[in-house]
Amino acid sequence: MSNAQQRIDDLVKNSDILLFMKGSASFPMCGFSGRAIQILKACGVDPKTVKTINVLDDDGIRQGIKEYSNWPTIPQLYVKGEFIGGSDIMMEMYESGELQQVLDARQA
Repeated sequence: MSNAQQRIDDLVKNSDILLFMKGSASFPMCGFSGRAIQILKACGVDPKTVKTINVLDDDGIRQGIKEYSNWPTIPQLYVKGEFIGGSDIMMEMYESGELQQVLDARQA
């Protein structure tokens, strides 16, 4: 496992809600990342409680997360170490109520 992969693995395993994104929760730097934050807010999640990783700050993480999850796009959401998906999947899960259930389950 490469250094970037090990760092990603540690982050994923040690964070309740983790979002790999472009920018930060308070300043998203792409529409999809902004949408991911808005979806989490709509689910009642305080953005300050979300661990965000700005992939623009580290190219090893930016490329490594795509390999780690076998998912080609960013943002990527993890809840309790489980890969949830990108902003499109988050939106589908939000609309069906499934994302709220996943987020509520992490507190149980």
